[in-house]
Amino acid sequence: MLFRSFLGLQGPVGWAVFLALGVVFIVVLPVLNLMVGPSHPLHVGDFLITILGKFLCYGLLALALDLLWGFCGALSLGHGAFFALGGYCMGMHLMREIGDRGVYGNPDLPDFMVFLDWDVLPWYWHGFDQFWFAAIMVLVVPGLLAGVLGWLAFRSRITGVYFSIITQAMVFAMGLAFFRNEMGFGGNNGLTDFRDIMGFDLRTPETRAGLLVASAIALGIGYLVCRAIVKSKLGKAMVAIRDAESRVRFLGYPVTGVKLFVFVVSAMLAGVAGALYVPQVGIINPSEFSTANSIEVAVWVAVGGRGTLAGPIAGAIGVNWFESWLGSVAPDLWLFFLGALFVAVTLFLPKGLAGLVTSVGSLRRRRDRKTTEQVEETVNA
Repeated sequence: MLFRSFLGLQGPVGWAVFLALGVVFIVVLPVLNLMVGPSHPLHVGDFLITILGKFLCYGLLALALDLLWGFCGALSLGHGAFFALGGYCMGMHLMREIGDRGVYGNPDLPDFMVFLDWDVLPWYWHGFDQFWFAAIMVLVVPGLLAGVLGWLAFRSRITGVYFSIITQAMVFAMGLAFFRNEMGFGGNNGLTDFRDIMGFDLRTPETRAGLLVASAIALGIGYLVCRAIVKSKLGKAMVAIRDAESRVRFLGYPVTGVKLFVFVVSAMLAGVAGALYVPQVGIINPSEFSTANSIEVAVWVAVGGRGTLAGPIAGAIGVNWFESWLGSVAPDLWLFFLGALFVAVTLFLPKGLAGLVTSVGSLRRRRDRKTTEQVEETVNA
């Protein structure tokens, strides 16, 4: 009952769980990290703060895909590209903030450009010395790519597996492009050696805790935005398109416009997740464009339960938490486990863990209702 209420923020119970989780990540964990001594049993270490911040970014990425796949029926296998683009936008800003503190002491060019004998800062790097400009680009760049790709695909009525293949080809092509030094994004090494963000040293516990808080706030806002969309009339149209697109199109609804809007919003959320992820891990490189990463996001959503919003967030956090544990015990087994997990969920839990929880709750209520009716019949007899 508690989890079902939280899935849709139904009633005071769902909102109470939502606010309680917000207090934990925004208040309790930073306090236990910064104000409780390392010798205290309640102390939360810096490593755990960083890990949780990363997991919240993954949760926002899974939420973004669930909005598109779970409610609109369009499976994108290229959301890793939007995540990486948001990360690169933030990474460019962090590189510009280094200024003359780099290895080569050049106030205008990042170290990798000096190393590659670049003389002039490329035009597309201008403006990233300002945080507000970088923040806008975090939304605009992924949204623009999704808008162009989505318009071409949805206008041509490309759906199903064909749309998935196109998005996967897109992320693969972008990975190849960003590997090239001529692109001006650091090539294979990417962007790294970040120093600070908005004047705050990235290596201090206070900044790490602040990034955790920012990730939690972004995830909460993203959840509320997605919930507002799916609870509106637009959300009903999305579900109708997912279940019977041809019928919705026949009734005169703007199917292309609805899918395009959802695709763009989903891409923007993924870009925000990438932008928050980069300062916490300290690097962004073309490996983030890996097709395997985008497929793994789909696994998170499937495990958590697509079409539930909260389920994919829990799936992303749970799967990555288990990956961290298994990586320290048997790192070679992770890909085998991930593949087996996806097959098992597809065959035995098509609605994911969220669907399993709700089904168990429904069976329990049905059993309790039947027991009550039997007792009433016995008493009346």
